[in-house]
Formats: sequence, structure tokens, C-alpha cells
Amino acid sequence: MEAVVFVFSLLDCCALIFLSVYFIITLSDLECDYINARSCCSKLNKWVIPELIGHTIVTVLMLVSLHWFIFLLNLPVATWNIYRDSTHCC
Repeated sequence: MEAVVFVFSLLDCCALIFLSVYFIITLSDLECDYINARSCCSKLNKWVIPELIGHTIVTVLMLVSLHWFIFLLNLPVATWNIYRDSTHCC
């Protein structure tokens, strides 16, 4: 069970790193005026919820599998993502 948890976490973290690189590339395109602000927002906004879900799944998975140290390392990031998403919805 422990190996499955860490393999899933590794794959999830790889996907989250890919999303971070995609965000940086899209924002640099906006900075260089290759795309307009509306196009940039529409590209990035559709990936906010999957990013939130990815961080939350890993955090809850570490809590359930009793990996306290890794859970405590992931908790601030998941908390920030939940806060960031809740403030932008209204």
C-alpha cells in the first residue's frame, strides 16, 4: 500500500510541476505580448481547479496513510490553494 501511495504522489507531483511550467510559459507569452490578457486568463483559469484537486488529493492521501511529516509539508500549499480559489470565486 505504501508503494502505491508514493507512486501516485510522484505522478501527481510531476503533473503539478508540468502545470507550473505551463503557467510560467503562458505568463511569459503575456509579458512579451504574444497573447492578450483575456486569452491568457482563459488558458490559465481552466487549470486552477485541477491544480487544487491535485494538491488536495496528495495531502489527504498522506493524512490517511499516516505519513505525518509529508502531510505537514503539503498542508500549507493545499491550504493556500484552497484560500486562493475561495477568494477568486466571489
